[in-house]
Amino acid sequence: MFLLKIVKKLRVQIALHYFLASTLILLLMGLILYYSISSLVLNEAASKTKAAVSKSGMYIELYIDRLKAVSSILAENPQLIDYFSTTERDPSSKKDILSTIDTAIASDPFIKSVIMVSKDGQILSNESGLDMSMSGNMMKEQWYVSAIQSGSMPVLTSARMQKFSMNKENWVISISREIKNAKGKNIGVLLIDIEYKVIEDYLSNADLGKQGFSFIINDNSEVVYHTDPSYFGNSAKRKTLENIVKNKDVYDARENTLTHIYYLKNADWTLAGVSSQDSLQAIKRQLIETFLLVGIVLLAIAAFSVAVFAGRITAPFQKLEKAMQEIEDGLSEVTIDEKGCYEAQSLAKHFNIMIYKIKKLMQEITEKEKRLRSSEISALHSQINPHFLYNTLDTIVWMAEFNNSEKVIEMTKALAQFFRLSLSGGNELTTVENELDHVRQYLFIQKERYGDKLNYTIECDESLLKIQIPKIILQPIVENALYHGIRGLSRQGYIEISAKKSGENLLFTVKDNGEGFDLKQLDVKHANKRMKLGGVGIKNVDERIKLYYGNDYGIMIDSAIDKGTTVMITVSQEIKYMDTVR
Repeated sequence: MFLLKIVKKLRVQIALHYFLASTLILLLMGLILYYSISSLVLNEAASKTKAAVSKSGMYIELYIDRLKAVSSILAENPQLIDYFSTTERDPSSKKDILSTIDTAIASDPFIKSVIMVSKDGQILSNESGLDMSMSGNMMKEQWYVSAIQSGSMPVLTSARMQKFSMNKENWVISISREIKNAKGKNIGVLLIDIEYKVIEDYLSNADLGKQGFSFIINDNSEVVYHTDPSYFGNSAKRKTLENIVKNKDVYDARENTLTHIYYLKNADWTLAGVSSQDSLQAIKRQLIETFLLVGIVLLAIAAFSVAVFAGRITAPFQKLEKAMQEIEDGLSEVTIDEKGCYEAQSLAKHFNIMIYKIKKLMQEITEKEKRLRSSEISALHSQINPHFLYNTLDTIVWMAEFNNSEKVIEMTKALAQFFRLSLSGGNELTTVENELDHVRQYLFIQKERYGDKLNYTIECDESLLKIQIPKIILQPIVENALYHGIRGLSRQGYIEISAKKSGENLLFTVKDNGEGFDLKQLDVKHANKRMKLGGVGIKNVDERIKLYYGNDYGIMIDSAIDKGTTVMITVSQEIKYMDTVR
């Protein structure tokens, strides 16, 4: 509970929100910078990897083109074509051809051997004792046919056509070329074996990071080059290399590697370079450490500044809280300094104004309560009218003398009900139903006195019966209509009482056909014909209504001589000052 109270304090909430906002801003900026710099470094690394792989690929392409040029020179040598085109071969031509082979080998230290095989099985080579399958018709030999069909594409084989083994020392890259005569018919095959080491030399200089590697596969998904010989014989590992080639250029965030694919021209080989991004990883780690350090320093500065800032903001509110506490403790002379930020100054100013208005309002309420109590007492006194009581009792005595017991009982009950409703158990409010019943009992008693000279009606919408209103607001009006309007008539008097809704208000009407009077003789506000009533009873009612509902409510009178008088009493359907007057 204590911790919750502290958290709810304005100073703490400002500090928490400010600190949280600062943290989020720093985090957002850090993430933006982190990913922006990482992206730049990654793009740079991708360009570097692409350049390194492309450079190695172009070197290999140039070397293959060079070998193809050498093979073209050897295969199209006129002496060789003449030598393979006839069965009667000149030994001197053979010597010249072998000399040409030696020259080709001397021009490139990576050429391991050059082998020329005629269609009838004649061999010319720099090596002797070759272990190769031979026959009088070489078209029956599979390796011979495959060499023709390879179309000058480089192929990884074991040296001297031996069975392929996992010993890299025996691996060579073979380029074959068909030897044709002038008519374009096959007369032999040229085979050039290059040391496997030549590929390693070209690819070893590529900067692919500490854990980076490169490999070559052909269109048949066969491994041509890899630093690890196990990839040549393991199908699962070969599948991994195939997937790398299928994905092409991609960054693997989990492995932290960049891949670039290069397709070699004039060969069915695909070179793939997989570089390990050691520098990128180091830069990311350095960025995180830098952001954390800067973030901690900035948050510490923010925490200190917000403590000072929040203190300056909340100080005026703490003074305001103290002032409010003093008011709760009963002090009336309380003011606070109008200092601090604009909002605090405005709040202090309005607080001081509010205190002044509260004091003034309390004084007005006290005066209103005094006036209301006085009005209530006056209303009660007016109802306990001794003349009305004496006249009613005389009427009851008169009825008793004539043994009219039934009328005596009715009059006595009506008088008792009239005073019971007048007193209302000490309550200041009553319902519309009880107020109309109070008037009904009064008129019943008066009709017994005046007989046929008085008649009346009372009408009200049933939906209004339970609405609360101040008590004794109709009876004084009815009494005034009876004594000043109807009593002196030579004809029958009639009083009509009604209660109905008027917009959001409640309208009571007391209408009589009495003598009437000239409104100009009264002190009237002509703008709305609202009287400053002189009669004690009616004036008392008007003042009480205004105390309960405000100056927009009260009594209005319309009258003309010999035309009767209409009194309209307007009240609200809700008691506005009920709590004040209790």
